[in-house]
Formats: sequence, structure tokens, C-alpha cells
Amino acid sequence: MFLFDSMAEITRISFHDQIQKNKIKSIVLMGIIIAFFILLGYVISLVFDQSYFFIIMIISIIFSIGYTYYGYYNSDKISLRSVGAYPASPTAHRQYFHSVEGLCLASGLPIPRLFVMPGEQINAFASGRDLKNAVICVTEGSLRKLNKQEMEGVLAHELSHIANYDIRFMTLTAVLVGMVAIAAEIFLRSMWLGGGGGGRNRNGRGQAVLLLLGILLSILAPIAVKIVQLAVSRKREYVADAHAVKLTRYPDGLINALSKIKDDKPMKVNKAVASLFLSDPFKRKVQNLFSTHPPLETRIEVLRRM
Repeated sequence: MFLFDSMAEITRISFHDQIQKNKIKSIVLMGIIIAFFILLGYVISLVFDQSYFFIIMIISIIFSIGYTYYGYYNSDKISLRSVGAYPASPTAHRQYFHSVEGLCLASGLPIPRLFVMPGEQINAFASGRDLKNAVICVTEGSLRKLNKQEMEGVLAHELSHIANYDIRFMTLTAVLVGMVAIAAEIFLRSMWLGGGGGGRNRNGRGQAVLLLLGILLSILAPIAVKIVQLAVSRKREYVADAHAVKLTRYPDGLINALSKIKDDKPMKVNKAVASLFLSDPFKRKVQNLFSTHPPLETRIEVLRRM
């Protein structure tokens, strides 16, 4: 009896279910960000005149879309430049090219441009606004320390980000987060400039409560939506892990690569591109709501159950 209990089978996870569940969770989290924006807008409309409310909303939307548009259409150039990447060589990095070509052939994806970034640590990222403009970048350490199966697991993960249009999805998330942050900033600055109090007719106490609610929401909403944005980012990592297993049919490749990453030292990269990487480049010991990636141990455990 005890032997039977100790050898009980681990509950298996279908990578199809894993992909579907995490995609649904990502969409739900996006809905939460939209809800915050609507709630903030509603409170602003109660505090200010309707005309002023529309001005705030329009400005926040234009500014958010404007700066995110530039980042979106230049995402590959910005990310590659920030890490000092250089184009991979078909001769010096032959296995790198062969692995990507084989995976793209199996998945029907166009072959992305391939780059290498300096560094002894194991890591990689994908970027680009669409399939035709996609890039994959791996560290020099990945090329030296990973065997063929491990490298294919890493590359399949990055190709999954491309196939799932994760850059586009996260750009949309960034637009929504930016809209909330800008609207909150304008509202708070209006308070300091004495712009409040022009809303619908209310007694002094009611208006004071609305002002207090508006100020609290303007302070907390940007923090809350940033937490939700990072939660979306973590869910997309689980989707890419599961999709990588679907592509390679060999979870041990990615499992072994992630296990090797656990022993690496932190990387020195720009914080703005940290969320793009296969794993947290800063190797933060404590995982919290502001983490860009799920814990490596959790990802490995989920992969082992597939």
C-alpha cells in the first residue's frame, strides 16, 4: 500500500489545455486593465465637467498610442541595439541556423532573422512586430553550453512567442496601461492646479468624497494595471513553454535548458527589455507581483507533467 502511494502517477497536463487556459487568463487580465480605465474615466467624469473629461481621455489615448506605436514598429531594432547584438553567421553558428530552419519547417513559420548577444549566461529573446519582421537573439553562452535538444527547446519557446503574436499582444497591453497612467497623471495634476469641483451638482460632502476617491484611484490604478500587465507577461511565458513542447514533442530539451539557467549569474541588460527574455535576466531571488517571469522551478514542474 505504501509502495503504491509513493509511486502514484503524477497528474499529467495536456499542452493543448495549458495553451488554451493561459490564453484565456491573458484575455481576462486584459479585461481587468480595460475595466480600470473605464472606472477611472467614470470617476473623472463625475469630478469634472463632461467636456474636460473627454479632453483627458483623448489626450491619454493619443499619447499612449503615439509613444507605443514607435516602440512597436521599431521593437526589433530597439531590443537588439540595447543588448549589443550582432547578426549570427551561417558558418560560425551553423547549428543555430539548422535548428531554427528545422523548427520553422515543422511549424510552417517563416525563418526569422537570427542574432547573437555577448554574455556567458544562457538566455534568449524574440522580438519584432509580425512574422515577417521577427528576430531571435540568443546569448553566446547558450550556443556554448546547450546541446542540440536543449537549444531546440529554447528556440521553440522563442518561435512560439512569434507564432502567438506576443509582441503585438503585449504592445496592446502597454497601450492600455499607458492610457490609465496618463489619465491618472493628468487628473492628479489638475487637482494641484485647482481644476476639480466642476462636476455635476452635488453638496460639499459628496464632492469631497468624489475628489478623494478620484485621487486614490489615480494613485492606485497605475500600480494595479502594472501588476496586471506583468501577470499577463508571466502567463505568456507558460503559453510559450507549452507551445514549445507542442512543436518539439520533447519537453526534456526545454526542461534541461531551464535547469542550467538556474545556476547562471545575473545578466546586465536594460530593464525595459527584461520581460522579453526566456527567463528573468536579473535572477531575482524573491518572486512577487512585480516579477516579469514565473519561477523557473514552477515552469520546470509544469513541463515535467506534460
